[in-house]
Amino acid sequence: MKALKYIIFLLLIIVIGLAIYIAVQPNSYEVERGRTIKAPISVVYNNVIDFKNWEAWNSWKEEDADINISLSEKTSGVGGLYSWTQDGDVGTMTTVAAAKNDSIIQEMQFSDYPKSNVKWNFIANDDGSTTVNWKISGKDLPFGFKAYVTLTGGMEKQIGPHYERSLELLDEQIQKDMKRYSIAVDGITEHSGGFYLYNTTSSKMSNFKEKMQQMFPKVGGYAISNNIRFAGAPFVLYHQWDEANNAVMFSCGVPISSKIITNEPEILTGQLKSFKAVKVTLKGDYENLKEAWEKGMAYIAENNLELIEDGPMLESYLTDPTSQPNPADWVTEIFLAVK
Repeated sequence: MKALKYIIFLLLIIVIGLAIYIAVQPNSYEVERGRTIKAPISVVYNNVIDFKNWEAWNSWKEEDADINISLSEKTSGVGGLYSWTQDGDVGTMTTVAAAKNDSIIQEMQFSDYPKSNVKWNFIANDDGSTTVNWKISGKDLPFGFKAYVTLTGGMEKQIGPHYERSLELLDEQIQKDMKRYSIAVDGITEHSGGFYLYNTTSSKMSNFKEKMQQMFPKVGGYAISNNIRFAGAPFVLYHQWDEANNAVMFSCGVPISSKIITNEPEILTGQLKSFKAVKVTLKGDYENLKEAWEKGMAYIAENNLELIEDGPMLESYLTDPTSQPNPADWVTEIFLAVK
């Protein structure tokens, strides 16, 4: 009997000691993780700001497939909301503030636990990548919550690995999304032609992109400085493509409504007459243009069409990468002149 009293007394001391230990634990917590993602800042921000994207990189969902996620009518921007159910408990996440391409502030509530504050920060790096910092914090924690946290190893142990894995999955999802593309052979069409401003050069194929990036601003800049309105999307007109000799001759042009006389020797006015063409539309990164051209050429061969060797062959760029940073959203139209 005396031994039982000692055991009860010992247990009481342990319980009191544990209660004191829990009581003196901090009344707040903060867990933060970061990752650098090779993607433009707006691409990363646009993914995170919309809750409909979260399930794809949610490590909790990856770990427990039974978690049920529900989206509200509004998922993006301030007021966006989603909820989830796990083991009978309900959680919600609400976006309460956002500064485009800079930061997002959210409020999380899970079961009867205190609300937590969630903050995202996005930093654009000189190499075109984006550093993402994701932080969750809480304060004024009640004794019961501190007891749960203490007995389960702390918030750092519970949340930290999930944040790390979720950021890894976010990175993977963004890389996958930026690589999405589609190619459609639209068949035979009539290109309307028209006047255009242009400059012309020849270069090695390895320098083609660099040359093109130098030439378009000169043509576009001339038009803007002389109040010349564009009449369509900028394009590249190919005059010669010689893979055997690693050489390409091409013009960078912008459509205009009428013929003008330029006052710069490098900037000229040309005219494309309307022509019959096979049209191919690429939606996606320019790195897929070779495949788009190949599909256009295959269509010509399969349909017994005849390519006009010296006829117009051009790429028209319907989107501006500076306003559409995700390559998956870029649209390019290819026109191959046929008889």
